[in-house]
Amino acid sequence: MNKGETICAIATATGGALGIVRVSGDNAIAYTDHVFKLASGKELSECKPYTLHFGRIMDGAEVVDEVLVSLCRAPHSYTGEDTTEITCHGSPYILQRVLQLLIAAGCRMARPGEYTQRAFLNGKMDLSQAEAVADLIASTSASTHRLAMNQMRGGFSKQLADLREKLLQFTSLIELELDFSEEDVEFADRTQLRQLAQEISKVLQRLANSFSVGNAIKNGIPVAIIGETNSGKSTLLNALLNEDRAIVSDIQGTTRDVIEDTINLEGVTFRFIDTAGIRDTTDRIESMGIQRTFEKMDQAEIILWMVDATQAIEQTDRLDKQIVAHTEGKQLILVLNKCDLLTDEQQSALTPLLERYPHHLFISAKHDRYIDNLQQLLIEAAHLPSVTQNDVIVTNARHYEALTAALTAIDRVRLGLDTNLSGDFIAQDIRECIFHLSDIAGEVTTDDVLHNIFKHFCIGK
Repeated sequence: MNKGETICAIATATGGALGIVRVSGDNAIAYTDHVFKLASGKELSECKPYTLHFGRIMDGAEVVDEVLVSLCRAPHSYTGEDTTEITCHGSPYILQRVLQLLIAAGCRMARPGEYTQRAFLNGKMDLSQAEAVADLIASTSASTHRLAMNQMRGGFSKQLADLREKLLQFTSLIELELDFSEEDVEFADRTQLRQLAQEISKVLQRLANSFSVGNAIKNGIPVAIIGETNSGKSTLLNALLNEDRAIVSDIQGTTRDVIEDTINLEGVTFRFIDTAGIRDTTDRIESMGIQRTFEKMDQAEIILWMVDATQAIEQTDRLDKQIVAHTEGKQLILVLNKCDLLTDEQQSALTPLLERYPHHLFISAKHDRYIDNLQQLLIEAAHLPSVTQNDVIVTNARHYEALTAALTAIDRVRLGLDTNLSGDFIAQDIRECIFHLSDIAGEVTTDDVLHNIFKHFCIGK
């Protein structure tokens, strides 16, 4: 990326009454002056920063639109560069004309995410905060919004920065010992380092463990709807989504591939997966769909086992071993569909079966009966904690990978201290831990370690 270039782009979605064109870079104000004429007759470059100005976008003598332009100067802007934002009427034609005029003046079109990328490169935010911007835009529930806001405000970064700072102090001291190895001096208190390593290990373990919750909040809790053919799986999916998302037919094997969609229930996002019906078949394509059913069961956290209530005992007996083998550590809910067809005698005969599967309920997917009871049962099965903007929960797979690598490194530090390992090996493990933490928020170099030494000690005086 050429940071010297001035970029422009439409920053609002189409269809609104107003639209915003954002301009950022060294020549943002000058290029905006080429196309914008203030009502006061002044140049935008003469105006004070952090002000709003009324005027017209001009194409030669033609008035394109009457607009408002906000003005920010580096470094106090989102990107850390000179920035203008042109608020026009929301016509796509007007917005495109403004872009064309800015490009003719010297701007280039911004690439996806380039404003936030420049904010990161200019030190306005670290990498995890930049990633949170995308999460905030994509948030679909109160929980995902709170998590993204916390990360964007630096809650996660602050925890990592505190850990890095403590580790930097110790690795600086240990490396200082290596410089005076012939004098057999010890600058780093091994007891304090052992306590610090244990503390950091606990924090990293907690953050890494939070990923399962964070991933569920961000991407939705995966719920696999499984069962025999014609048990009503696709009908249930349509009822939950309140739309005809899946094809429903009396013909067996209609669903041959996985169908996924999401729904938000009381602030919790669920990702429903309608799978191919499980049965013995010679159809190669259907067999592949059934194989995917078992794969999706392994990925799900909640499994809705759909059975025809009028054939519940026979269907559970046929599939019990296959399904239970894929439900370890998962929430299994037995959903007895077509309850409207049950006789009193048939329902009484189901008592032993219901005792075997304590999490169960009767529904009629076709007639949309008791679907609200199923939704409530799903919310209870999710077991998601309430989330505030102060909670630090990992939602990013890249962060999780870096945290687990950092945890492995800090546990090696603890082992090295317990076995009186040489200081240079301990320093290397500490550096590795710092590296992985820095992979989340930024980069730590040798200069950082040197700076930390000079900051806290005066060598040679």
